[in-house]
Amino acid sequence: MSIDLSPLDPVQRLLFEIPLVPLQGHRFQPTGFPSLGAATFQTGKGTSLLVESAQSMANRLELTCWDDARQDLKSELYGLSHVRVLRNGRFLTDTILESHRLNSPYLIVNSDKTFLDKLKSELGVLETGPIDRRKFAQVLLKYDIGSLLHGVFLAKKDLAGGRLRVARALSAFIEADGVRIAASGGVKNDHVNPSGDTKTGFGNVPFARDEFTAESITLYVNLDLSQIRGYGIEAEVEKLLILLSLYKLRVLIGGSLRLRTACDLCPTETSVYASTPNGFALPTLAELTEALKTIIADCKDRMSVTEVTYNDELNKGKEDAEDVPEDATDKNEG
Repeated sequence: MSIDLSPLDPVQRLLFEIPLVPLQGHRFQPTGFPSLGAATFQTGKGTSLLVESAQSMANRLELTCWDDARQDLKSELYGLSHVRVLRNGRFLTDTILESHRLNSPYLIVNSDKTFLDKLKSELGVLETGPIDRRKFAQVLLKYDIGSLLHGVFLAKKDLAGGRLRVARALSAFIEADGVRIAASGGVKNDHVNPSGDTKTGFGNVPFARDEFTAESITLYVNLDLSQIRGYGIEAEVEKLLILLSLYKLRVLIGGSLRLRTACDLCPTETSVYASTPNGFALPTLAELTEALKTIIADCKDRMSVTEVTYNDELNKGKEDAEDVPEDATDKNEG
């Protein structure tokens, strides 16, 4: 059964606002930030709360494609392009797992340089003048299709002067409105030496804990269709990117919303509809899986799976930082 994407033709963004609730009980634990704690803010509805940031959700959406047990793509997604990093012949990491995708230091800083040389060769035409967005998109499609959705910034100076970047096309975040603090606490018990030195890990340690309740929790999702169309790539690839985005969202809300030990969420309804265009239904996982297998097969000659060897000797740690290329430690990278 083919999925009809024609309702998306007139719109620039595909938007979802998906109501969520805690899987059990009423309390949930939001994300926290150093020196800030929980990110509360004031709106017309009162006190609201950032439950999960766009950065975190981007990485969680990537993980919907990954099989942890096999350390590879899920079988239904075989054929999608990505880069695997090996160390001593064994799996180390993958662009799907790396927050900065192709800009991971395990690929372009601490590798055998073979892959970096490939990128230099294929992107060399972009060294001067305006960036050829179509050419850049084709290279990303070939090596790591996820970068066209997740976004990427190739910050190395010898890759078009560090100008090659793609904004995130698929983004999401979770907010809660009408929140209240649910204060609680506990104690770390030491049944051997309750009065031991707590500074060294012994003894009983009481602690306070703040969780939250909310009148509503909402997952907001934004797929930038105009950006995908702006890549200037073939219609089949555009369709692949849209279907892959919908697949990620369907897997996410189907059981991948355990954000933390005390933050396990689920949608209130099994049927999910977009807010823009109004009434567009998120296909089922079975429909998306079948459609993806077909479109991946149609586009397989445009994509590849690449293996890169990681070389520990290039950077053993902070004590060897002087041996790392100067731009590899740039705090603005990625």
